[in-house]
Amino acid sequence: MYAHSFFLMAQWQVKGLQLFAALSLLIILHELGHFVFARLFKTRVEKFYLFFDFLFPFGNVLNFSLFKKTKGDTTYGIGWFPLGGYVKIAGMVDESMDKDQLALPPQPWEYRSKKAWQRTLIMLGGIIVNVLVAIIIYVGIFKYWGESYLPLQEMKYGIQVDSVGYKLGLRNGDMIMALDGKPVSKMNEVTKGILLHNAKTIQVKRAGALTDVTVPSGTIRSMVKAKSLFATPVIPMVVDSCSSGSFGYSIGLRNGDTIRKLNGEPFADISKFNEKKQHLAGQPVVLTVVHAGGDTALLSGVLPKDKVFGFRTVSPEQLFHFKDVEYSMGAAIARGVRFTGEQFVDYWYQLKLLFTSKEIKASESVGGIGTFASQFPGEFDWHAFWMFTAFISIILAFMNLLPIPGLDGGYVIFLIWEMITGRKVSDKVMEVATTIGLVLLLGLMLYANGMDIVKALR
Repeated sequence: MYAHSFFLMAQWQVKGLQLFAALSLLIILHELGHFVFARLFKTRVEKFYLFFDFLFPFGNVLNFSLFKKTKGDTTYGIGWFPLGGYVKIAGMVDESMDKDQLALPPQPWEYRSKKAWQRTLIMLGGIIVNVLVAIIIYVGIFKYWGESYLPLQEMKYGIQVDSVGYKLGLRNGDMIMALDGKPVSKMNEVTKGILLHNAKTIQVKRAGALTDVTVPSGTIRSMVKAKSLFATPVIPMVVDSCSSGSFGYSIGLRNGDTIRKLNGEPFADISKFNEKKQHLAGQPVVLTVVHAGGDTALLSGVLPKDKVFGFRTVSPEQLFHFKDVEYSMGAAIARGVRFTGEQFVDYWYQLKLLFTSKEIKASESVGGIGTFASQFPGEFDWHAFWMFTAFISIILAFMNLLPIPGLDGGYVIFLIWEMITGRKVSDKVMEVATTIGLVLLLGLMLYANGMDIVKALR
C-alpha cells in the first residue's frame, strides 16, 4: 500500500514538473511577444516578469520578487505568485495598475503615445507568438517523429467497448466504418465527431453486415463524465514465447496459442488479463486457448503465488498494419500549420459546448492546474511533453484573445473602437474595466482550481 502511494506521488511530481516547465516556457515566450513589438515601436518596457511580483490581481499588495535584475530600462524578474506573468509597458493601464505614471503628461516612449495600430500589434504580440510556438513545435514533432496510428479499417478484430460504448449502442467485435455516412480513418475522428460535432449515427460492420448505430441522447455527458474513449481495438493475446519450466508451459501453453478466456471470462487485451489474474494467486485457473492449428482447449492448474504465467505475447505492431507517415521539412511545415489550425478550431468547439450543450455541466468539465497536470504522462516522454506543450500554447493564445478586460483581447476591443470612432477610451474607463476584468479572471481561476479539489475529494 505504501509502495503504491509512493508510486502515485512520484507520478504526480513528474506531471507537476512537466506542467511547470511547459507553462514557464510559454509564459516567457508570450510576454516576449509583447516585449518585441513594444521595442519595435520604440516603446519603453519597464518590467519583464515570469509570475507576478504582487498578489494578483491587486497590483499594490505583497510586492516582492524572488529574483530581479535591471538592464537598460527594463527590470527582468521572477515573481512569487505563480499564476502567469507580465510585461509592464510604460504608459499603459495593465495588471500593475500604476496610476502615478498615467497622471503625468504622455511621453514619446510611452504606449499611450503610439498609434492605435501599433498599440494593437503590441497587445497581439503574445498571442501571435503563442500561435507561432505551437506551429514550430508541431512542425518539429512531425519532422522528427512523424505520425503513427492504427487505421480503423486495420482493426481486423474489431473493438472492445466499455460501459459508455455499450450504452451508445456499440458491441464488442464491431468494426467502425463511418460517421453520419462519412468514412473515418482514426478513432479520435469518431470521438471528436460525437463530442464536438454532434454526430447522429455510427456505421459499423457487425457479423459481416453493415449496421447503423444511432447515437442516443446523453452520450456526450456520459463520455465527458467518464472521461471515456468508449472503445479500444481488440488486441488478441497471441503467445509469442512461453518459457519451458514456467507455469504456463506446465499446463500446456505453447507458442502461437491465442488465449481467449480466463476462468470462463473473456477479455480484450493483456492489461485486462493482468487485472483479472491479480486476485487468483494460489487458486485454480482455467485458460481457454485456441492452438495454432485451430483447435480450442482448456488448460488448467493452480496459479503460483507470484501470479506469473511465464509467457510473452505478440506485440500489436506484429498483428496490425499501423500507418506510419514520415515528413520532409516542407511537408512537416504544411502539416504543422494545418494541425495547429485544427487544434484551435477543436478547442473553440470544446468551449462552445459549455454554453450550447444541455449535456455538459461546467462543474464536471472545467478544471484548473490539477486537470492540466493530469494530461501529462506519469513518466517523462519528450513526444508527449511537446505535444501537450503545443496544445497549451494554443489554449493560451485562444484565452488571451477573449474580449475580457485584463486579457489581450479586452485591450484590442478598446483599440478597435478607437480605430473605428477616432475617439480614444479614457484612462479612467480603462482602469475600471481592467479592474473588473482582473477580478473576474481571479474568480474563474479560483472556480476552476476549486473544481479540481472537489473532484479529488470525491
